[in-house]
Amino acid sequence: MASLASASPIKLPVSLADVHTAHARIADQIVRTPTLISKTLSGMTGATVYLKFENLQFTAAYKERGALNTLLQLSDEARAKGVIAASAGNHAQGLAYHADRLGIPATIVMPTNTPTVKVMQTEGHKATVILEGETFDAAYAHARLMEAERGLAFVHPFDDPRIIAGQGTVAVEMLADVPAIDTLIVPIGGGGLISGMATVAREADHPIMIYGVEAELFPSMYNRINGTDMPCAGDTLAEGIAVKEPGAITSHMVAELVDDILLVSERALEEAVSLLLQIEKTVVEGAGSAGLAALLAYPDKFRGKIVGIVLCGGNIDTRLLANVLLRDLARSGRLARLRIRLKDQPGALFNVARIFDQQRVNIIEVYHQRIFTSLPAKGLVTDIECETRDRAHLDRLVAALRVGGYDTSIVEQD
Repeated sequence: MASLASASPIKLPVSLADVHTAHARIADQIVRTPTLISKTLSGMTGATVYLKFENLQFTAAYKERGALNTLLQLSDEARAKGVIAASAGNHAQGLAYHADRLGIPATIVMPTNTPTVKVMQTEGHKATVILEGETFDAAYAHARLMEAERGLAFVHPFDDPRIIAGQGTVAVEMLADVPAIDTLIVPIGGGGLISGMATVAREADHPIMIYGVEAELFPSMYNRINGTDMPCAGDTLAEGIAVKEPGAITSHMVAELVDDILLVSERALEEAVSLLLQIEKTVVEGAGSAGLAALLAYPDKFRGKIVGIVLCGGNIDTRLLANVLLRDLARSGRLARLRIRLKDQPGALFNVARIFDQQRVNIIEVYHQRIFTSLPAKGLVTDIECETRDRAHLDRLVAALRVGGYDTSIVEQD
């Protein structure tokens, strides 16, 4: 890992001048997203927290920057033949959108299990979508084969100096808006975003600490930099940074420029997505929430710092988002399921409901269970889903039920 005391003399493949040139090239064709202070998150964490809202790009992700920077540097011949990429996510949409704007044919190879909505969104930008293989690696291999067969220009999602320079423009704008930032927290998938941003931050007029963030389930860059061999697999909320093999160029740049890589749990990612919606009223995908997840998971590292966090994408399935929000309500005690043992006699459920009323707790659902239970034939279990103000309110309800003589337990949320 880099240290602030050692400015590397090694010539890297992307320079500050490259990033500034990229910014001049693309600035009038992308959204100049705001960098805004979050007073609430600052109060919660003890840091001064600034958020860069890259989820407000047209395709809801920063990936447009690198894709556009690359497209604008293609020769006329390459533009005429068209571009190809392998992606099931934000790179596909960003590349397809700007290729369509520029009149460049685009082909995107996606794994066969890519959600239909992502296929449709990419096709909506007039790209040709080819479904091939069950994994990204299989789709990538097929895209490289088509590149060779058809003479198309391959646009890599992260391991290309043009891509890296384009992504680095995020930091150009952040530091122009808030020059006092002294800490950056940046999600890492393949490493293009953090490589570009670190290139800018290392040339600032004051020291800036640079932290990368990966999901615990996919610590690929962490492994590469630290020589570890933790598994990279699992169903992560942050699928946008679920990369098994980081880039060769980006790995070199991260090793030279980044101070540390932090790993965050799925629970921390869920909490961050939920907080951003509740506090900032903004929808962020799992990968986009990784910076805030790290801030929440490692508060001592950032207390007192002026922290810049990139909300790098907002493309999350609405059903998944609903699930995340409900799980967060359950963990905070605002939504709960209580398991109550009753006697099978008239008025039993009424008497329980009266306690809920006395405690001013809203009942959402009631589930009676008489058959699939180990209780005696005249006993029954009822599960009641309810809505409370907070954990303390829930605790008061449980205490009141127990005082009333009811064997009550909370069905815990993992």
